[in-house]
Amino acid sequence: MNKDWHRQDILAAVRKVKGSLSALSRENGLSASTLSNTLIRPWPKGEIIIAEAIGLSPQEIWPSRFIDERGNAKIRNTIRKNRAFKRKYNEKQSL
Repeated sequence: MNKDWHRQDILAAVRKVKGSLSALSRENGLSASTLSNTLIRPWPKGEIIIAEAIGLSPQEIWPSRFIDERGNAKIRNTIRKNRAFKRKYNEKQSL
């Protein structure tokens, strides 16, 4: 299995295209330091923003977040939590 990109390699790739991670974060309507969280822990939205900026998929940058040691796809809990939140939110709005 391929290793995740090193944090400095990700930052260098973003700097080449957008100038800085902070600039990319602000460009996407986020606080300047928000995308830096993606370098430390999984955050699907941030992974997509960074990957699209440098022209790759999140799976190419962080394979360990998508594939386990045996090569099987991981189930990402954050996606399920977001869906559950949206259902609850929509239910409240309809009341």
